Amino acid sequence: MASNAPVNADDVSTIGQRWYVLFIMMLVYTISIADRYVLSTLLGPISKELNLSDIGAASLGIPLALFYVLMGIPLSWLCDRSNRRTLLAACVAGWSLMTALTGYTRGYYDLLLARIGVGVGEAGGTPACNSIIADYFPADRRSMAMTIFALGAPIGAWLGSDLAGYVSKLYGWRAAFLVLGVPGIILAIIIMVTIKEPTRGRLDAVVEDKAPSVMETLRFLWSQKAAVHAMMGAGLSAFWGWGLMWFTPLFLQRTYGMDEGAAGGLLGEIYLVGGIGASLVTAYVVARPSFTDPRKISNLLAVVTAVATIPSFLAYWTYDLGVAKLMWWIFIPAIYFYIGPAMALCQNLAAPKMRGMAIAISLIIANLLNLIVAPAIVGGLSDFFAGSQPAGAESLRLAQLILAPSGLWAAWHYWRASKYIIEDQKRAVGYV
Repeated sequence: MASNAPVNADDVSTIGQRWYVLFIMMLVYTISIADRYVLSTLLGPISKELNLSDIGAASLGIPLALFYVLMGIPLSWLCDRSNRRTLLAACVAGWSLMTALTGYTRGYYDLLLARIGVGVGEAGGTPACNSIIADYFPADRRSMAMTIFALGAPIGAWLGSDLAGYVSKLYGWRAAFLVLGVPGIILAIIIMVTIKEPTRGRLDAVVEDKAPSVMETLRFLWSQKAAVHAMMGAGLSAFWGWGLMWFTPLFLQRTYGMDEGAAGGLLGEIYLVGGIGASLVTAYVVARPSFTDPRKISNLLAVVTAVATIPSFLAYWTYDLGVAKLMWWIFIPAIYFYIGPAMALCQNLAAPKMRGMAIAISLIIANLLNLIVAPAIVGGLSDFFAGSQPAGAESLRLAQLILAPSGLWAAWHYWRASKYIIEDQKRAVGYV
């Protein structure tokens, strides 16, 4: 790797081009999150129709996560070496088609196969988006850009909760998958027609002759202590936050007697308003000149995550729906707060031609923890606490309470990352 002076973003793209690309990438992330959330929202009617236990319901998340992990490395390897625009369009079209086809499934194994298809497609989506955004926004603006990109998470969660619950209540759960699948196919066409592939690493001072191998990337990232802690912090944030939210629609249905429409509507409002609000506040904060110091961003993530762990516990401890809603209004926005800054930390701690792979590794950790490990822990504990009886509200409550304190573990990793991040970022991109 060689070092040059960093390139001014205005020399290679207009502000309109940068923000258009960022908007399209945000829409991709929106559809990705919506296509994941729809299954969680509809666990109630799906479990009822398929006669599933809580651990059986948890297993529905495994195909997506498992094939996301299996395909994450090869697709991110391809992302670092090929036309990212074309790869992204193909992935979006693929997972959207499989989401729509989920509406035609007629049994447990059909549904698992469809979710495998969604997982394969999504494995190439976010790494390509991250890598493209990094070539439109310089290092000191990536936290802001990635936070705008992360707006897709609350919007997608709202679509996968509120809209999916509404459609399911009116037309059945299969119709919800059809409604959420078709827009992604249209977006894939828009990407192919309107987005141009940027020159890789054009805004960084570090220049690489060729893309490193998987092992070279792993060795480099492992040598970056800040990258290891940032990835673990992000992964454990997903384990804590999204792990709790996986069973929350079912928790609401069991504890407070709601149907999937009412539960999805309650959570969807918080996702949309609270999640977008948290993301916009994050974008404002990290865009301030004082937050060009990456240590401040890492420490901010640590403080917010640690503080939000308290309401994440109280939401499942209380028997009062009003108190629970208030706790979710504090806790849920916090699990959107970390996404953009954590992705930006990962981008800035990886060299330009290994960014797709770096994001893929980070997402593999996160998805293993929040789509396989966390649901398995909660579902397994819920069935265990229920004993010989079918799992119910109290068994699920206890299982959620055991998971909730893990937010403190994530906060510790963000704090540790701040101790090494200055030196490690200089090594990766050539400047801070």
